[in-house]
Amino acid sequence: MTRNATRLPKARVRTADILPLGLIGMRGRPVRAVLSGLGIALGIACVVAVLGISASSQARLLARIDALGTNLLTVQPGRTVTGDQSGLPAGAPAMIARLPGVREVAYIGAVDGAIYRNDHIAAAATGGLTIRAAALNLPATLQLSVVSGTWLNPATERYPTAVLGAVAARRLGVTEARDGPQVYLAGQWFTVVGVLAPSALDPTLDASAMVGFPVAVERLGSPGQPTKIYERSDDDAVTTLVGQLPPTADPAEPSAVTVSRPSDALVARAAAQSVHTSLFIGLGAVALIVGSVGIANVMVIGVLERRGEIGLRRSLGATRRHVRTQFMTESVLMSLAGGCAGALLGAAGTAGYAVYRAWPVVVPGTAVIGSLAASLLAGTVAGIYPAVRAARMSPTEALRAV
Repeated sequence: MTRNATRLPKARVRTADILPLGLIGMRGRPVRAVLSGLGIALGIACVVAVLGISASSQARLLARIDALGTNLLTVQPGRTVTGDQSGLPAGAPAMIARLPGVREVAYIGAVDGAIYRNDHIAAAATGGLTIRAAALNLPATLQLSVVSGTWLNPATERYPTAVLGAVAARRLGVTEARDGPQVYLAGQWFTVVGVLAPSALDPTLDASAMVGFPVAVERLGSPGQPTKIYERSDDDAVTTLVGQLPPTADPAEPSAVTVSRPSDALVARAAAQSVHTSLFIGLGAVALIVGSVGIANVMVIGVLERRGEIGLRRSLGATRRHVRTQFMTESVLMSLAGGCAGALLGAAGTAGYAVYRAWPVVVPGTAVIGSLAASLLAGTVAGIYPAVRAARMSPTEALRAV
């Protein structure tokens, strides 16, 4: 008989046997396996939920931007070359309305005075509320919603009537305008005819009481000049109008006029949310690392407890590679199971929170795939040392420990 004929066939592990081998330790100690995968699950759930909630919030914000439009520009007085506060001419709105591409022009004017719930409130307790004279087309231009009562009209703008912003109404204790509540405005009683919903494009209006320009001039001593002009234009004319508005609003000193686009602030707010998202993702990554350390610790203990099993398999012909494969597979499966559970928990948390806030539910596919890949990597890294340690055990030493 030749030498080649007596050589034993090389031991092999079929691909179909790898999964059952990896499940041996998990089935033997299910509670330990679940607790080990819990750290991975919490880290993945945190990452998926944070990314999902952030994406849902941004989707809601971008939808609001699309609904409100990006074609609104505001014109305000700035500082002169000497550093003094400038003002806008009374005819600035009419001049702006003549520019090509302009569709709507509305404006407000600051009015001196404070707002109180009644005439017994201390003068210093203003609550940070302001009085503004407002054009009749302000709601249409800014897409403001009246939640109670009505907006000013050509009749009420000449009488002591006011419309309260959302914050002003809350601080003054005015829940609705149906019964005509009164507020003490600049030393005079004004009847509240309407309450506005929060303004997305100009939140400063929320803490204001708005009156008509005629009554502001006649009763409150307003000069009748606009302090802020809102201009809506055709989308393709926005860029051109940014340069045309300053000299049109104030030909004498165009450098003292500032032009801004409110939708840019909303976009900036969406970008600012990504900073907080990165912070929470970092916290999720820490939880993932802690989970990986937990799996590695459990796997090392498992190697020590299963020395008899390792020695028996080695004595029956299993090679070191087979042992390494078994323990690496077990670590990866444990981590991957935790990752799948965490992805489901994170998606469920995103959906629940988004539905509660009436946001569109958005769970980024990249977040789920990336989290599962991270859990796979974590399981691989966590299983390297235990697998190598198990493979280095000699059959005699392992069986002697039984």
